[in-house]
Amino acid sequence: MSPPVNVAEALRGLVGEGAVLDAAEVATRSAGVWRPDRLRAAALVRPASTADVASVLRWCHDHRVGVVTQGGLTGLVHGADAGPDEVILSLERMRAIEDIDPLQRTATVQAGVVLQALQDAVEPHGLAFPLDLGARGTATLGGNAATNAGGNRVIRYGMMRDMVLGLEAVLADGTVVSSLNPLIKNNAGYDLKHLFIGSEGTLGVITRLVLRLREKPLSTNMAVAGLGSFDAVAGFLKHMDRALGGSLSAFEVMWQSFYRLVTTPPATGRPPVAQDHPYYVLIESQGADRVLDTSRFGAAMEAAFEAGLVADAAISQSDSDCAAFWSLRDDVEQVLHGGLPVLFDVSLPTAAMAGFADTLREALPRAIGAHKLWIFGHLGDGNLHVIVQVPPEDYVAARPKIESLVYAPLAACRGSVSAEHGIGLEKKPWLRLSRSEEEIALMRRLKAALDPQGILNPGKIL
Repeated sequence: MSPPVNVAEALRGLVGEGAVLDAAEVATRSAGVWRPDRLRAAALVRPASTADVASVLRWCHDHRVGVVTQGGLTGLVHGADAGPDEVILSLERMRAIEDIDPLQRTATVQAGVVLQALQDAVEPHGLAFPLDLGARGTATLGGNAATNAGGNRVIRYGMMRDMVLGLEAVLADGTVVSSLNPLIKNNAGYDLKHLFIGSEGTLGVITRLVLRLREKPLSTNMAVAGLGSFDAVAGFLKHMDRALGGSLSAFEVMWQSFYRLVTTPPATGRPPVAQDHPYYVLIESQGADRVLDTSRFGAAMEAAFEAGLVADAAISQSDSDCAAFWSLRDDVEQVLHGGLPVLFDVSLPTAAMAGFADTLREALPRAIGAHKLWIFGHLGDGNLHVIVQVPPEDYVAARPKIESLVYAPLAACRGSVSAEHGIGLEKKPWLRLSRSEEEIALMRRLKAALDPQGILNPGKIL
């Protein structure tokens, strides 16, 4: 795809002079939170409405110009990378929260709304939008939907897919498909929103969403626990889920190396329990009665001690304690100090996790030499984050070896190479470990049907 020389000028004619950056202006922008480099593209266009998006896509379709949609640029799989001949479509000007309906418990938003902005906006209504992740202050709701984000509370509320009631999307040729359904139950034909959720901008551009809200929890109880074995971790999850009667909202596991990383300077966090346990669990329960919920949480923790599941624990006494506990789990940026990290986001059955981690720990020294390994994740929904840090001079040679050691074992346990981050460019070579040839063939047929020119996020996923 080779855009006309005057691509920026052509787009300005569609959406206005101030809404388009040329290639030189694009190059002044950061490529994202986790990236040291700058953006590149023939132009960056900032539509203010669905009609603007439709005009841009119609023009790009007619001229066979590739379009890469960008939100908060918090992704980790190069899913929003653009080439020098492509157009970046940034949704940064589409940040309107159009409606909050306390009775229906829905919010209608433009796709560029930042996650935390919606969380804050619904709180005065006594409501909550339960999706939560470390990049809440930067990640956009359109990006969350396009990647089917998961985050910290999937065990209770599900993935982003479970929170989207309806959406509006623009197809490659500029056709607007508006399916802004506010109903939880609607079986009137195909549920078209699922074509676009998790499609990483390859089938259409999500412009507006109707999102399901929940009643705001009135109580939160948390603990950070140290445990002596992975069997104890798995047993602790079953025990607490049963004992808390549906109020378990997060169950995060941290291997010892990660816990030490985020509780030792230069990290600002301090260890709520000693650093000498093999495993740590951050557990959260949200309910509606502070007194009864706190009593039940305390009783469940006491029973876990008596059963020998927990070796030590710190239990929250205030909202500030809860915030401090979460800050440990969210302090992932500590992996950037002292080397270059290779980051993974995988999903596998709980029963396979300990063996997977032990095998990886044993294999890495033989394969790549000096390194650091950190493992943590959302154990309650089978998602582990694996980070291997290597010296900068070893990065290029070590990366393919690390990828093979992390991804190859997933096929045997029917795991996934991507739990929540998507495929993008980075995981394309490994997609066949998690999807059959028939599934991939159907993906290609859908892509060809909705984007026959192949202009939407070219080269991603497939």
